[in-house]
Formats: sequence, C-alpha cells, structure tokens
Amino acid sequence: MTSWSATLDGVTGSGRLDRRGRAILEHMNDKPHHELSLGEFLSMRRGQLKPADVDIVDHGDRRRVPGLRREEVAQLAGVSVAYLIRLEQGLSLNASPQVLDALAAALALDETERRHLHDLSRDGRQRTNRRRLPPERVTPAIRQLLDAFGDTPAILVGRRSDVLGWTPAGHALFAGHLPFDGPSQPDRRPNTARLVFLDAHTRDLYVDWQCKARDVVGKLRLAVGEYPQDREIAALVGELSMHSPDFAKLWAQHSVRDWGLVEYRMRHPVVGEMDVLQHSLPVPRQTGMRMIVTTAASGSPSEAALKLLSHTLEPTWQVHDEDPARIR
Repeated sequence: MTSWSATLDGVTGSGRLDRRGRAILEHMNDKPHHELSLGEFLSMRRGQLKPADVDIVDHGDRRRVPGLRREEVAQLAGVSVAYLIRLEQGLSLNASPQVLDALAAALALDETERRHLHDLSRDGRQRTNRRRLPPERVTPAIRQLLDAFGDTPAILVGRRSDVLGWTPAGHALFAGHLPFDGPSQPDRRPNTARLVFLDAHTRDLYVDWQCKARDVVGKLRLAVGEYPQDREIAALVGELSMHSPDFAKLWAQHSVRDWGLVEYRMRHPVVGEMDVLQHSLPVPRQTGMRMIVTTAASGSPSEAALKLLSHTLEPTWQVHDEDPARIR
C-alpha cells in the first residue's frame, strides 16, 4: 500500500519540503510571522464585517473596499486610526490586553478568535526567548490511555496534526488504506491536514468535505498562533499552500476553529454513511497533544455502523500458527 507521502509531487518521503517548498517557506518568513499574522488577521476580519454586523448605521454611501472602514473600527475600539493602521501593517506589536479586548469586541470576535488575537499579538521578544518545544512522544501512560478506548475509534494527534497513535478502530475509520504502524515511525507519520487536502480517500470520507477542510485550516491557524516558534508548522503550511489550491484559498481567510466537539457525516467504504461526533480531549501534561474520539448517538444506525466496523477488524495479536510464544 502506498503511503500519503509517496503521492505528493515535490515532497520527499519524510514530508519535508523540496526546493520549491523551501522557497515558499522563505517567502513566508521575509518578516517575523507574528507581525504578518496579526495585521492580516485584523485586516481580514475588518473586511468580512458589514456595518449592520456591529450596529453601525449605513447611510448608503459607496465603500471603496468591502467591510468596515478603519475609522469605524477605531471608533468602536476607542483607539486612534493611526494606531490601528500601525497594527494592521505590523509596525506595532505590543498592544495591551485591554486594547486587544476592545478590538475583539469591535470586530465581533468569538472567544476562540479573541484568544487567537492575543496569541498573535504577544511581544516578539518574548516569543524568541521561549524554550524550545519538547519533542512529541507517546509515553507508556499515554499508550495506556489510548488502549483504554478499546473498540472505540480514537486517534492521538500532536500540535502539528501528526498522528502519533490510533486504536485499531480509529485506524480503520480514518485511514485503513495506510499502514497501521505509520504513527510509530516519526519520518512517516500520517498528518491529518495532509490527508484532508492531499489524500483522495480522506476527501471522499467526508460528505461535506468543505466543512471538514475549513475546520482543519482553522485549527492549524490556532496552532500557528499558539506555537510560533515551531518551524515545522510553518513548513506544513507552506507545503499545503503549494500543493493544494483549496488550502491556500481557505488559509487566506484567516478563520480559526476551536477543537471541542464537531459533528460530521462520514461515508466509509466498508460500512457506509454515518453521522458521528468527534470529541477532542487534551492529553494531560502534554503540549498541544489531543485525543480525537469518534462516537455516534446511542441506538442509532450510525452507532451500529461504528460497531460493525470494529467487528470487521482482525485482532492485531492474532497469528496463524497459534504458537503462544509468538503472541505479543
């Protein structure tokens, strides 16, 4: 079976960028990322709003560009127009929490977007001085937690959306066409963002693929804000932008999504369509690591389909010669 990495033009087996991909990444890094993202996020959000969205009376005068004017946002937030321009241009990075909250209210940001705004506006010097993020590894305690889900589809993902582990049912539900031991090989780990945008099987797995794609991009946006020192996240964004026009279009919208709880209709090649809930549970004492657990309504046909999927699995411990010494 060919793994996801072998299907990507211009990407090596390890998932690292080739010369073209590195060029895109270097372009992204012409300015510090937090300078670009803060201004772009404010400007994009301003352009997405209509006066009626924030209770501004529109007198019908022609607007040169869509969205709110800087003057309108500045007035709502209680800041000067000149200061808002400096923020949008990345020339001012040290906005106080009070100013950020005022801008969040002026731009009608939800709680997830407000936290993202604060992440993007952290002082660049503080970000540079942060300690390096610890390597992601599956400890025995985390393995025990994963195994405890039994026949329930569950996958363990890291801060970059790499799959670090999965239950047999989780593997069968999300990526049965990939090797089961892929997550145990750091240079060959599946990545959920790559799968959604670059893998035909995963695209067919979601009835409303656009909804899933928006969620994936929104969560990756959160990761960029939370872990600005992680260059591998930036490399992933550059890679996906190069290989997927759909990703590039959604990334430019600067939308963010919380993890939490999401409902999808999935179309599995073995058990058919089902309505499922994907629960995202943070793993204790781990930076950015989450357990994604899939369930369905009790007594529903979708629950029956999930159970049927788990019953079609061959036990991973099964051997053909029944030699107890070889059973692990």
